[in-house]
Amino acid sequence: MPPRPLEIGPAGQAAAHAIERLRTTRGYSQRYLAARVAALGRPLTFTQLSRVERRVRRCDVDDLVAIAAALGVTPQALLGDAGTRPRADSGGI
Repeated sequence: MPPRPLEIGPAGQAAAHAIERLRTTRGYSQRYLAARVAALGRPLTFTQLSRVERRVRRCDVDDLVAIAAALGVTPQALLGDAGTRPRADSGGI
C-alpha cells in the first residue's frame, strides 16, 4: 500500500505564505531564491520551492532554516504565530 501524503498543518501553511510574500516583496524569482538557498549549502530546486509555496510539498526544518537565511529573516519570522497557538486537541496546553 503506498504511503499516504502528510497533510500540511497550520505552521506549514503560515510558512508557505510567508515565504512567498517575502520572496515577492524582495523581488526574488523562485529560481533566484532557490539558488540562494543552494549557495548556503541546502540543495533546493525552484520546482521544490514552488511546491512549498503552493502547499503541495511539506517544508522540512532544514529547508525552513535555509530559506529564512536566504531571505534574511529568522525561521520564526516565517512561522509567524502559527507555532504558538494551542492545538484544538491539546486542551489548551
